[in-house]
Amino acid sequence: MVGSVIFGIILDKTHKFKQIHSNFSKEFERGYLEVLKHQFGRERVHANRVYQYYISDRHHLHMTSTQWDTLTDFVKWLGREGKCKVDEAEEGWYVQYIDRDPETIAMQEAVSRKEKIDRDDQEMMMMAFIEKQIEKGKEVFTEFVRPSEQHKIVVNLKLEIKRDGDMKNKTLVAGNALKNGSSADKGEVKRGSYQPLVRSLKMKRTREHINRKDYWLVEGIVVKVMAKCLGDKYHRKKGVVTGVPDKCVATVCMLDSGHKLKLDQEHLETVIPAIGRPVRVVNGAYRGCSAMLRELDQKKFCVTIEISSGPLKGRIVDRVEYGDICKLYNVDM
Repeated sequence: MVGSVIFGIILDKTHKFKQIHSNFSKEFERGYLEVLKHQFGRERVHANRVYQYYISDRHHLHMTSTQWDTLTDFVKWLGREGKCKVDEAEEGWYVQYIDRDPETIAMQEAVSRKEKIDRDDQEMMMMAFIEKQIEKGKEVFTEFVRPSEQHKIVVNLKLEIKRDGDMKNKTLVAGNALKNGSSADKGEVKRGSYQPLVRSLKMKRTREHINRKDYWLVEGIVVKVMAKCLGDKYHRKKGVVTGVPDKCVATVCMLDSGHKLKLDQEHLETVIPAIGRPVRVVNGAYRGCSAMLRELDQKKFCVTIEISSGPLKGRIVDRVEYGDICKLYNVDM
């Protein structure tokens, strides 16, 4: 009888402890996400940097009171629960706040659509302007030639007595006309220089149209498994594509366990390396090219790369979307 009473007391205290533990975990989570939202917005930031902001408040809740042993465990949990976008880089884990407010999402989509329309309009206006300048540059002024020696040329000159002031003005006008004529000749050269730019724009659009596919898998790239149905053992873990038996299917060797999985590209995601590391362009105008990652625009979810091989070596390409490039496995360039 006494034993059962003691056992009941222990169970009751255990239940209360778990409840307190759960409440502390929720409070820590809420405080961390508040800092991430208000201090960094939708910026991709190092998880430890957010944590340092959080613990700067002397009334903060210690992580030792929560269900997570380390900050890495907490960040992984945020990713699994879909509360943040998380990814691992060479410097550690990064987090990005997900704003699920419907008005905010609608506004972001509207801004993205407007930016795309503006870019397309600017390109079209530039193309039209350049084409117009080229047409003007094709105008040719032919030299006057008499049909025969018997052909008479009649020149009607009206001579009037001009004052000295008028003659000076005429001289100035004639001088300006000569200068303008010289500038016009230079203008012809400048108009001709538009032609390579037009060709470059047309070639870029042609490459984009030809190389933009609905599949992107290629051997030798590092990918992230996004299939939740595979469980925590594989979800959000990285692997190397060792084979592509079908356009949209890859054989992936997991980096941590060495296990091989056969996955559809819908369950995979490209991996963005650190700046200065090699990548492979897997889709878009420069599909198949090897490049170096030069800049990362976290607000617009795009990067700037430098082509590192082939006839286009050295070319800088900006506004490349995250999904169009992928980290190469163990390649030093």
